[in-house]
Order: sequence, then C-alpha cells, then structure tokens
Amino acid sequence: MPNHSRWSRPLLVSMIAVVCAAAAGAASADDAPLPKIAQKKPLKVGFAQTESNNPWRLAETKSFKDIASKCGWQMVMTDANSSAAKQVSDIRSMIAQKVDLLVFPPREEKPLAPVILEAKKANIPVILVDRNVDQSLAVAGKDYITFIGSDFIDQGKRSADWLIKATNGKANIIELEGTTGASAANDRKKGFDDAIASHPDMKIIASQSGDFARDTGRKVMETLLQAHPEVTAVYAHNDEMALGAIAAIKAAGKTPGKDIVLVSIDGTRGALEAVKSGELGADVQSSPFFGPLACDVAQKYAKGEAIPPWVKVSDKFYDKANVEANLKDGY
Repeated sequence: MPNHSRWSRPLLVSMIAVVCAAAAGAASADDAPLPKIAQKKPLKVGFAQTESNNPWRLAETKSFKDIASKCGWQMVMTDANSSAAKQVSDIRSMIAQKVDLLVFPPREEKPLAPVILEAKKANIPVILVDRNVDQSLAVAGKDYITFIGSDFIDQGKRSADWLIKATNGKANIIELEGTTGASAANDRKKGFDDAIASHPDMKIIASQSGDFARDTGRKVMETLLQAHPEVTAVYAHNDEMALGAIAAIKAAGKTPGKDIVLVSIDGTRGALEAVKSGELGADVQSSPFFGPLACDVAQKYAKGEAIPPWVKVSDKFYDKANVEANLKDGY
C-alpha cells in the first residue's frame, strides 16, 4: 500500500486553513457594521409597499410621498400586489439600482428576512416600518437600522380587555386573522388569545384568515356565520375585515353591535364612523403615517445618533365615548 503520510499532513493543514479562513470571512460579514446613510441630497430611497388595496396602505404610501421633498428624498416606489415573492423581487431590483436607503413594511416575517441581509451585503441601510421580520433570521440594530411600529401584542390585548368588559366575560368569538405569516397577524392573535385565556366563558369558536382584506373578510364571515350561528362577538385583526364582517352580519339578517359585538384594530375613517353608529364597538389605532417617522429616524442615524432596535409607536383607543371628537384621526 502506498505511503501518503509525507503529503497528507500538509494537505490536511492547508484544508483546515482554508475552512478557517472561510469561517472567519463569514463571521466578519455577519458581524459587519450597519451600512451608513450617505450625506447627500437628494437621497435615493426605495419604498417597497406590500399592496395598495385598502385605505391603510394608501395612507401609508401617501405619508412617504408627502414627506419626500421636505426630507430631501427621491423616492423609488413599488407595489407587491399582496405577494411576498414580488416584494422580495421589488427590493432586489432596488438593490440593483443602488438606492441609498431601503424602507419597507415586510409582508411576511420569514420570506423578507433574507433580502435584508442582501441589502446589508450591498452596503444599503434598511429601516422597517409597520411590520417586522423574524428576529432569528435578521436582527434589528445589527442587520438593519430599526423597526418603527406599534406593539401588535398590546393591540390584541387591548381589544380583548374591551371585549371582556363589553360582554361581561361571556362570548362566543369568531376571530378574523390577518395575512398568514405577517407579524401583525401573529402578534395581534397572541395578544388577544393570551388575554382571554384566563376567562373560561370567552370562547374562540372559529379563527380564520381574512388576509387583512374587506371582501375576503366578508366572505369568510359569511361562511363562519352559517357554521356557527351561536356567535356573539367578532375580533378582527384590522378594520377592513371588520367592515366586511359587518356587511356579512347585516346580510344574514342580524344587527352588528347588538346581536354580535365587534372590536377591531387600525383607526380608519370607515371604522370610526362604524364606532359612532354603534355597529363597531371599539377600535384600537394603528397609525399608517410612517413617512415623517422614517425621515426623522434616517436623519438622526445619518448624524451618528444611536437608534433603538424598536422605535415604538403609541396608539389611541376609540369607543363610543370619544370617537366623535376623534373622527379627524381617521383616514
């Protein structure tokens, strides 16, 4: 048998060196500092919207258009048409265009995380607004500047607290969930479900996604009303689904606000009008006006100021007692 001992040891050492070097390179890339925002005007800013089929998203997009000139931003804007895959493609196109800053609401927590790392590798800073990504895949303050948004778990809890009080702790609840995989849907469900868990007579009899869309919410509610005529309450993860549910309840010959109590999240004009009329019991605000906030954060970051991983947005609460005085908040 040939004797390889004279060359196998140097080869092994070389292979180990290559592996170690590769590992060190990967670690240094992973641990690379956050990209800086260029000190120039106009700043080329990419805004990758999830969809534009509801008042909330339209108001969010408008807030960026309105602030662009004042902030010295030249906007590159896309619409993913409710597709996480298209949003990823839109962002990759912006990376290829070498934008100076990326700002976007990730439609889903997991699919959008890798493209954040791609942006970092391309030396493009990222600010997330409204929705966050899975922190096991991309980390705020390390892989992107920050997440600007509401506490979705708290929104769910506040909705539950109101509903528990409004129903004296006894209700058969249909939960209309948001987009599957979205941080807003996951957290609003957790906040609500955890809050009612200690109230045995608060029962979720059905829970299904309405994809944050009015017509989908209406169709889902129609089906669930037929399957669960014993329903006495609805918790909708957003106003569009709540308004769809109200339409379905009326079509079924029932009175929203009396036969079935509803609570929702967002603070759209249509929902606030429904609170005023009594069809919607209460609404937790979730502001869409992220343009000025993103501008402020970007300017502070560019100056070298420390930015927290989560810039938390505070939300109002609307019910019959205060809604008329706050209708101006609606959009």
